[in-house]
Amino acid sequence: MATEYQKKIEEELELIKKVLQKFPKGASAEEIIESSGLDIGLRTLQRRLETLIEQNHVKRSGVRRLAKYHLTDKKENTSAVVVEKNISDTGISIPLSPASSEILAILSKPFDQRVPVSYNRDFVNSYRPNMDFYLNDAEREQLTNLTGTPGGMEQPAGTYAKHILQRLLIDLSWNSSRLEGNTYSLLDTERLLSHGKAAPEKSAAEAQMILNHKDAIEFIVSGADEIGFNRYSILNLHALLSNNLLPDPAAPGRLRTYAVGIKKSSYTPTAIPQLIKEMFEKILEKTSAIENPHEQALFAMVQLPYLQPFEDVNKRVSRLAANIPLNKHNLIPISFIGVPDDLYIQGLLGVYELNRVELLKDIFIWACIQSADRYARVRQTIGEPNLFRIKYRQILQGLITEIVSRGMSHGEASIVIQARSLHLPATDSKRFVEMVETELMSLHDGNFARYRISPSEFERWKEVWS
Repeated sequence: MATEYQKKIEEELELIKKVLQKFPKGASAEEIIESSGLDIGLRTLQRRLETLIEQNHVKRSGVRRLAKYHLTDKKENTSAVVVEKNISDTGISIPLSPASSEILAILSKPFDQRVPVSYNRDFVNSYRPNMDFYLNDAEREQLTNLTGTPGGMEQPAGTYAKHILQRLLIDLSWNSSRLEGNTYSLLDTERLLSHGKAAPEKSAAEAQMILNHKDAIEFIVSGADEIGFNRYSILNLHALLSNNLLPDPAAPGRLRTYAVGIKKSSYTPTAIPQLIKEMFEKILEKTSAIENPHEQALFAMVQLPYLQPFEDVNKRVSRLAANIPLNKHNLIPISFIGVPDDLYIQGLLGVYELNRVELLKDIFIWACIQSADRYARVRQTIGEPNLFRIKYRQILQGLITEIVSRGMSHGEASIVIQARSLHLPATDSKRFVEMVETELMSLHDGNFARYRISPSEFERWKEVWS
């Protein structure tokens, strides 16, 4: 019976591909059903289309009711590959282009065997805002459609970020710090930012890093009208992110005046103060001139770390600066949810050593999509459940019930979650921990019943948890 059912699915998939041959400009889901004569519902068709997209036979443009499906050109069938070897510790796969795979292959050589390079000012100077683009037309349109918010264009700058500020403070502070090697968990971060309690056995520097992120995010969100790619904004953003973390107390917010190196890289940033100042101003000027907010964001994430204008904390500045144009246009912010730290570093190394942005761009697009999924008020696609959540549904439900019914504190819950995750495959454990911690932080008096928790149990737990 299972074989016959699978055969039926394969026949439906083949029929969908034949139908799409008739629509060189793409077809909507409704057009596919009408032209194919398939006796299936819209949700079933969506699942079939997702299967074809995963197999790289079909690509999608637009979102929601405006979505169009196109048959992938045969020459493009190898254009999207999934690289898993660099992210096996997270169990997350990010689709990478052949250009990104080429960058990874070059960077696979030991750094002392790669060609030594220094700062190339032409990498910035040759870029013409609104004429040259890191993101192509389709990518810019995809991100605009995906990250747009209800009434965003009509509302004052920063409205959407303020609406989700508490969630954003925790997510972005944690993920950006995590990319720097910070070992705080998501629950540790929530407890520090919400209750001012530092995690025991963690360093003071780690707590300071997270608290600095909170201050920097609030700076961007609260001053949406004034904050931009200018000296005031970027220098003060650095000052907030580096507060109490640099040996020289005058270094926060000050451009670098001496040489620095990049660990495990053949790239050496310029050490000439006059050139640093000149190129810093040039980067701000060009970023400000870019009209598309996502292109602005990616340009900042590429060029600020490449110049290394500050003694330290350059990557953190670039990640938060990427949110300046998104906040100003009321687009869904990018909080780097799930971005693997090793792949992100390789994306930057591609910029540093090769002046190539493809790998960092693939990571940026994926991160924007993940953030849109987290923060959008409405799911952007029909019939697209979280498969990872389905996979561990029973374990998640039992664990949440246990934590709440036993009235566990943050610390007690963290120990139990970590212990339970050790019984899962190594590729899933980190993601499972984040999923459980996110669910605990999302519990409120309107949704706890799904875990078969009584009102009295929930109230007792909330007192301990708060």
